[in-house]
Order: sequence, then structure tokens, then C-alpha cells
Amino acid sequence: MLGSAWASVATIVAVEMTEQAPQSWQVAVSVLHDDSGWEHYADKWRVLDPQGRVLAERVLLHPHVEEQPFTRSLDSVVIPETIGVVYIEVHDTQSAWASQRVELDLSQAKQATVKWEMPK
Repeated sequence: MLGSAWASVATIVAVEMTEQAPQSWQVAVSVLHDDSGWEHYADKWRVLDPQGRVLAERVLLHPHVEEQPFTRSLDSVVIPETIGVVYIEVHDTQSAWASQRVELDLSQAKQATVKWEMPK
């Protein structure tokens, strides 16, 4: 599956969310993308609530041509207790938001951590 994901559209290959404090999470997202330089690279990912509202966005400031997949995190993402499920999406400079949407059920947190990995 990873081989087919290696393409011009950014793909999320793993997510780890760790609750740092009540309603405050660290989100780490691993992205696979055939970054070719400044013209075409994975440039951001975001966390959405079930209604599609953006809870947080992590801007990626440069291409990761030599580092694939790569993981970047964002601290202190506020997610109200009333939100039980969040979605992660990734964006690249040419294809816009990828159709892939990773769902994470925060009620499934084990020791305050929720993990998701792309099936191999």
C-alpha cells in the first residue's frame, strides 16, 4: 500500500494524538509525498471536527525531498470534550486537499493516546 501511496498527492501514513492536559492535545502526523521542490510539496495538514470546522492547522514551511515519509507535530490543539471524533487531512501545493481523510475516535484513547496507521 505504501508503494501505491508514493505519488503526487500527499498521503497520511500515521497519526498519533496525545492528550497533554484536559482538552489539549499534541498531534503528530506522518506524511508521504513525492516532494520535488518548492513547486510541488506537501505544505500543510489540519484537524477538523465532525462538522468540518478547522480545529488546528500545521503549516509545513519547506519541501521534504530527502525525508520521506516525514512526521511533524503540533502542540496544544484544543479539542472540546464534546467532540469525540476528529479528522486529519493533508494538502500539497498542486493537488490541494487530498481526498483521504483519517478518522480518529478520541474516546478510544489508551493512556491518553490515540494512534492510527495506514494498513500495509
